[in-house]
Amino acid sequence: MRLRVKLVSGLGKLPSDVERETLIRAHDTTDPNYGCAPSKRSIREHLRLGIVNLDKPPGPTSHEIVAWVKRVLDLRRAGHGGTLDPGVSGVLPTAFEDATKIAQTLLPAGKEYICVMHLHGEVPQPRLEQILREFEGEIYQRPPLRAAVKRQLRIRKIYYIDLLEREGRDVLTRVGCEAGTYMRKLSYDVGEALGCGAHMRELRRTRTGPFKEETSVKLHDLADAYAFWREDGKENYLRETVLPMETATQHLPKIVVRDGAVDALCCGASLAAPGVLTVDTGVSPDDLIALFTLKDELVSLARATMSSKQIYEAEHGIVAKPERVMMSPGTYPRKWK
Repeated sequence: MRLRVKLVSGLGKLPSDVERETLIRAHDTTDPNYGCAPSKRSIREHLRLGIVNLDKPPGPTSHEIVAWVKRVLDLRRAGHGGTLDPGVSGVLPTAFEDATKIAQTLLPAGKEYICVMHLHGEVPQPRLEQILREFEGEIYQRPPLRAAVKRQLRIRKIYYIDLLEREGRDVLTRVGCEAGTYMRKLSYDVGEALGCGAHMRELRRTRTGPFKEETSVKLHDLADAYAFWREDGKENYLRETVLPMETATQHLPKIVVRDGAVDALCCGASLAAPGVLTVDTGVSPDDLIALFTLKDELVSLARATMSSKQIYEAEHGIVAKPERVMMSPGTYPRKWK
């Protein structure tokens, strides 16, 4: 498709673009003898707790990509943060070993796609722009026949549809949407609303939560970085290619806890108010949040039981309940009975 006509795009945002402030409840110090900043982990720990922002090529399935990563990097476990169909390319965050537990934070994260939609008839430009705007917001979708989920009607949110360029009946759009939105079905529904029909010709995912296309790496780049380490002992390429698992939580609100609360959290305890040092704004009860140490290590994922304001003002009580523990018990000294 040779794209010539430049059109004005919108300014929509994904939920992960929300700017947060940090509320400071208290100050404390951290013991340098325990834990380790993500940037200072040994290379083997870096891999065990790592995630790579892969640029999936069209052709293989997401499962085949993960299998390739496991084989090339000699991993026991690996998992991706959201399936892409074989013919679709783009951002496929893939976590390693113990970091695979973090993949769940990416499944509900907002996604962004660049889609080439082919119209089955002639459509005036104003009419096309009008119909695309009508699809922003909540829409109803029924998964297609080949979907791996139950075919029941469900609601999905379209955060924005930017009309980028057009050449005849080929339309290039940028779509920000809720996870679980079927882009092929969206193109079909737009065609029905236009009255001429349409289908998705090509699709590329350009974003999954905090992972963006411009920072993604090719499969051969990952293989080369691993080879430089194993064969030449050069770690820098692998550290640039593989990111700490903490990167996958950038779209989540964060609570920083005292050293004394860490081991209890590692053993599955709920977080009480006295253990909180700082909390991000924008937290509501039942939100998924990330609990961090003062060294910026991810301790666990949890569900908030209070709002940011309530957490900031609370003197006692449970502020978050465990969802998924990421740090191993014993990393910090036990200070609970």
